[in-house]
Amino acid sequence: MPARRGDRGQVAIEFVGMVPLILLLVAAVWECVLIGYAFSLAGNAADEGARAGAVAEEGAREACTAAAGEHIGDAWGMRAVCGPSGDIYKATVRLKIPVLYPGLNFGEITGTGGAAMEKE
Repeated sequence: MPARRGDRGQVAIEFVGMVPLILLLVAAVWECVLIGYAFSLAGNAADEGARAGAVAEEGAREACTAAAGEHIGDAWGMRAVCGPSGDIYKATVRLKIPVLYPGLNFGEITGTGGAAMEKE
């Protein structure tokens, strides 16, 4: 019985056809990971900033901003707003969401934090 040759190379053709879809899926998952990491990073930076502002005796805003940006790189475009609100020192940190394609803009992520002000 002669061997069938009609399906020769079919797997290679299917693989080549699926590669762009697989790469697109990997890029989408990676972007979701970056967004989740940005939420975590913004919340942690706000908590650190609020704590530093709450314990600072002088220059609380500067201490808050410095503590919030201590572990955040310049690529995140961090902006911190710090100040007292009653007996609580609050910090709000905004980060730009990084994207794989430079022309896209997904906006900003906001993280807030607060700490009780410590007075002597």
